[in-house]
Amino acid sequence: MSTGLSIERILEHLGALVAVDSQNPPREITADSPMFGYIRGVLPQDFETSCIDHGDGHVTLLARRGNPERLFNCHLDTVPIGPGWSVPALRLSVRDGRAYGRGSCDIKGAAAALLAVAEVTDAPMAMLFTSDEEGAGGCCIDEFLKTSEAARFRQVVVCEPTGSRAVLSHRGFLSVLGSFNGAAGHSSELRALDDNAVHAASRWIAEACEYCRRQADAGQPTCFNVGTISGGLKSNVIADSCKLHYSARLGPGQDNQALLDAISALAEAGTRAEWTVPFSGPPLPAGGRTSDGARALALEHGLEITESVDFWTEAALFSEAGKDAFVLGPGHIEQAHTVDEWVALSELETAAVQYRGLVESLRSENDS
Repeated sequence: MSTGLSIERILEHLGALVAVDSQNPPREITADSPMFGYIRGVLPQDFETSCIDHGDGHVTLLARRGNPERLFNCHLDTVPIGPGWSVPALRLSVRDGRAYGRGSCDIKGAAAALLAVAEVTDAPMAMLFTSDEEGAGGCCIDEFLKTSEAARFRQVVVCEPTGSRAVLSHRGFLSVLGSFNGAAGHSSELRALDDNAVHAASRWIAEACEYCRRQADAGQPTCFNVGTISGGLKSNVIADSCKLHYSARLGPGQDNQALLDAISALAEAGTRAEWTVPFSGPPLPAGGRTSDGARALALEHGLEITESVDFWTEAALFSEAGKDAFVLGPGHIEQAHTVDEWVALSELETAAVQYRGLVESLRSENDS
């Protein structure tokens, strides 16, 4: 491994971060969380840090040394722990070449690798740590991009698990809540066929699925999924309301708003439903950009490239803001969000070397 970097030090950092409960939900996180205190405590003194608490668990910590134009982004919130773990979820366990613990792969492992890099080089470096990615909130990145500090960065590396390959594009993510209305009454009335809110929602779901199939046949594959649905009181009462929550994942070049407009008017939805959008994240690249700049950066640093993946990351938000962005991190998405989440020690070592290379090149650029 590169001189000065050690897996032992990376694991020290990872152990400290995993031990902090940052589940989202419930996202009970503040600027006083021990994980932010730990990061500020281990960073060399030549780093400037600022920590902003936006409320409701949305916290941003920016750490910067010098004046780099490249930013590393890591979220520190995790999905809920859930049952069935064979190891303590909030205590790092290391065995058989793997580090176990909630967030070890997604993405506290990447954060630990970055902290280790920060300790062994004095090159310009900037890291943005956030706490609301897993809830599809986007508040931290949105608020950061409004600041003058954000304007200094031209390139962003988002450290989600990619098997240590640079991902240049991915699907968008659209989250939508729907509420259908009906007219309550006795189920013996024939009008239940039309007036039942659950029936109306069901007809809409069928048409929405068919619409997305046609999109796929036309070369625009749209992943559409109704994740939850509930409505009515009992089987002999016409349901006067039905609520559902769906998500859609569109590929690069597709538009979330266009899909929302198209399927919101299907069946009786135009008159029988109300829609709320908790979150809409564009595909990567976004904002009319191409992946050319991100590709050039990856190739310049000898990174293997994965053209596209199906999961969404906050790289799209940076791209939409006019920055070249790609995704690069240790571990694989199949290991994220799982019981006994883990990341390979070899992946952590690889990530640290890759991040150090991306950081050290900034020294050369500043000196030239």
